[in-house]
Amino acid sequence: MSDKPKKPQKLKARLPRGLEDRGPAAINATRQMVEKIRAVYERYGFEPVETPAIEYTDALGKFLPDQDRPNEGVFSFQDDDEQWLSLRYDLTAPLARYVAERYGTENLVLPYRSYRFGYVYRNEKPGPGRFRQFMQFDADTIGTAAGGQSSAAADAEMCMMAADTMEALGLPRGSYVVKVNNRKVLDGVRDALGIADDGQWLTVMRAVDKLDRLGIGGVKQLLGEGRKDESGDFTKGAGLKEADIALVASSVEQGDGPIDPRLRDSKIGQQGREELEDIGRLVAASGYGSDRIIIDPSVVRGLEYYTGPVFEVELLLDTKDEKGRPVRFGSVGGGGRYDGLVSRFRGEVVPATGFSIGVSRLQAALTMLGKLDTRPEFGPVVVTVFDRDRVADYQKMVAALREAKIRAELYLGNPRNMGNQLKYADRRNSPCVIIQGSDEKDDPAGPQILLKDLILGAELARLEKDRDEYLQKQGEAQIKVPQAALVDEVRKILDKHGVKWN
Repeated sequence: MSDKPKKPQKLKARLPRGLEDRGPAAINATRQMVEKIRAVYERYGFEPVETPAIEYTDALGKFLPDQDRPNEGVFSFQDDDEQWLSLRYDLTAPLARYVAERYGTENLVLPYRSYRFGYVYRNEKPGPGRFRQFMQFDADTIGTAAGGQSSAAADAEMCMMAADTMEALGLPRGSYVVKVNNRKVLDGVRDALGIADDGQWLTVMRAVDKLDRLGIGGVKQLLGEGRKDESGDFTKGAGLKEADIALVASSVEQGDGPIDPRLRDSKIGQQGREELEDIGRLVAASGYGSDRIIIDPSVVRGLEYYTGPVFEVELLLDTKDEKGRPVRFGSVGGGGRYDGLVSRFRGEVVPATGFSIGVSRLQAALTMLGKLDTRPEFGPVVVTVFDRDRVADYQKMVAALREAKIRAELYLGNPRNMGNQLKYADRRNSPCVIIQGSDEKDDPAGPQILLKDLILGAELARLEKDRDEYLQKQGEAQIKVPQAALVDEVRKILDKHGVKWN
């Protein structure tokens, strides 16, 4: 007796870690954000450009192919020519490639000012708030005069634009700050310490970067032998001597007091301080005070390719998550000067500065702070099917509404049960439905339709205890009107409730 054939196993529907599905409400909130950011960027004279999500891996900067595959940080694969390709890690490296290909041609006007937005991809271990795919919105100026006021003006402009963008997104002054530092100042600290080992210097910078979270005491521990956290885990420190720890601490807490003598001897450090002073003067002249933009010596960003001023936008508001736990969002955007990135393709220094907003992270923050409307958008007007033999008549009504720029759809499910059609319209968040049976079609006064106001109907469901008001409004929830007045009557309902679609 032969064995029965095995039933094919069902494929399990599952989403890879570090990725998310997004519904209409989240997509609509992103659209709102993107349009507000775009308006600010274009007001500053930036124009859009779009680059592919896939680049040659060696164009992405530090992420270069190894003997097997380049798998640190990027998603990579080989094409049929055995060339390594990768999903973009950020939006800046692809822009550098784009500019380098067109540099010196009529297709690129210098200084080149552009913005881009889109998803970027990180081949990293996912965790809370850490995704493998997320959206960024960048603006960059490439090809200014090297050094001097032109470069300082480009950097200052990025800081001012960052502040304007936060306010355009509904964040009042005092709830955010744009912090500015300079890599050259940090390099001056390295000169003063005499640190030649890149690994040790990276440990120092990582310690400084934790100032907001750990305070100066915790940073000093990480600059020395190391620090044990609350869980008992020990992080090895940079191994600096007490005098060197004091120098680093004084440099990141530097106010208007005297500069440590060892820092004054560094030419690059002095150059960095002068550039920060230039930026400070320019933003102040444009009316941007310390309530929006500040110099902060503790800002550390992108040790791999930032070459001058660096910027970071920090949200200062505290809130609570859905479980009531305190949340501090911290940085939601940043950028800086990267004069060496385009030069990888050109063999010459090409001044460049840019700013990037982490749209996905900022959206989560704005949603939690109540600054974004995350309610689902209204669905279309639904034309129900009362008589299956008259689908063409109902489709004609749908077409008339669409011709009038009103979102509308014909119910395409099983029309047997009118109650199910109305439930469908409710679940679609439809503002109203249209019903026409044989009685309405053959009315002696001419073809009529029943117009059911679902928004008012939902209000009535909450008014049942107030019988007088309920009875007063009940007649408004469903009305009979001439079919010829379909568009005008639907528009009255939409206007009454302020229904608008993007």
